[in-house]
Amino acid sequence: MCSRIILRRMIQYNILSRKYNSTLSNDNFVRIFEVGPRDGLQNEKIQVPTSIKIEFINRLSQTGLKYIEVTSFVSPKWVPQMSDHVEVLAGIDRTPGICYSALTPNVQGINKVVSLGKKGVDEVAIFSAASETFSKKNINCSIET
Repeated sequence: MCSRIILRRMIQYNILSRKYNSTLSNDNFVRIFEVGPRDGLQNEKIQVPTSIKIEFINRLSQTGLKYIEVTSFVSPKWVPQMSDHVEVLAGIDRTPGICYSALTPNVQGINKVVSLGKKGVDEVAIFSAASETFSKKNINCSIET
């Protein structure tokens, strides 16, 4: 399964060791993620300039949000709008107290996240699917491999 490989890689690189993933004692909470910079822009027909994406994220950072999903580490062939993920991450003004995250559907994405180190993201959202058809159409990966 793609998700198993990704989870193994995340454990290998210590990505899952954040204390909020393992030691929260109160289960009565909700975390709301702003996903506009990633989900809201990924299907735009006209390429949104990197500078506009950076300004969008910086303005969102001034609104009091705590979690912002800023980009995704996907193939530029399939989602050209996200091909500037490294530049976007390098260009944003990181506000203390805000968790900046990115979506990745596969091991290649995890490898890119890991290679960026502290210049990357605070959290990784993993895309997974239970249906073979959905997985093939959305992340071009079998649920068996």
